[in-house]
Amino acid sequence: MTKKITVLGSTNIDRVVSVPRFAQSGETLHTDSHLTNAMGGKGLNQGVAVARSGVQTNMITKVGREFNIAENMAVKNLLTDHVMFSEKGETGQAYITVSEETGDNMIYIYGGANADLTVADVNEHKDAIIESDFVVAQLEIPIASVIAAFKIAHENGVKTILNPAPMPETGGLPEELLELTDVIAPNEHETFLLTDVPITDEESLLRNAVYYFQRGIDTVIITLGSQGAFYMRDNGETKLVPIFKTKTVDTTAAGDTFIGAMATRLNKDLSNLEDAMVYGSAASSVTVSRPGAQPSIPFENEVLAILIAQDRMI
Repeated sequence: MTKKITVLGSTNIDRVVSVPRFAQSGETLHTDSHLTNAMGGKGLNQGVAVARSGVQTNMITKVGREFNIAENMAVKNLLTDHVMFSEKGETGQAYITVSEETGDNMIYIYGGANADLTVADVNEHKDAIIESDFVVAQLEIPIASVIAAFKIAHENGVKTILNPAPMPETGGLPEELLELTDVIAPNEHETFLLTDVPITDEESLLRNAVYYFQRGIDTVIITLGSQGAFYMRDNGETKLVPIFKTKTVDTTAAGDTFIGAMATRLNKDLSNLEDAMVYGSAASSVTVSRPGAQPSIPFENEVLAILIAQDRMI
């Protein structure tokens, strides 16, 4: 098992409302369910997923002065020495609407302090990256800061995992960032925005993977929702890892859980990628069966119980 992982990314306060279905433009719907002040953010979600799977986690993130670290980040194995306070903005906010009909969600993000996480901040906390086996990042913080972190990682033999979410609607990603990425893990919409190749069949998955290989990325994972997760490595190894079926209540943080949990099982040479993805898929199946972001992320014993019950121990 990995000894330590650094997660560089966002921290948000989630404000969640459950609705019978998504409204049409101009329509008003009533709801009897709402949740405020729940912890989320793609960075923190992934950090919690790592920590709850038993791996020490350096969390590099930025929050507003009003944020209570001790209260809101009290998760075993989640190390908060590298959490910073912004002088420019309050803690990021996420406004989430969840469909009771399907469990799907729509999310709107206010960056706040996340947008204030600078290259200088990353360099100041580079020791967290250097002591890790992997650094995991997303795009709810400035891309320049992710590039800075990945440079430090590569200079010190640390593997990099990029979840390119949310993807910019236009302009793609800097070539420099892709060249510094060892593992990229978009969903099918995010990869389409980057490659302009829609996912329709196996051939289109391979074409997406080749796009990343041509830019120096060795390992490609594309999450496909109910179809599972596809991976391909530049040595030709490829497979579709199926989901663990469960009743879907809320898909918020499902992808974050998959990535964080998977990273805890990865060998540094990525030789056990399929097994690690199976573990991540089992963890994600728990997340979608419960409401909320951080509250839904499972502990290691819950994930292992699923694997044992289905005779899929790794």
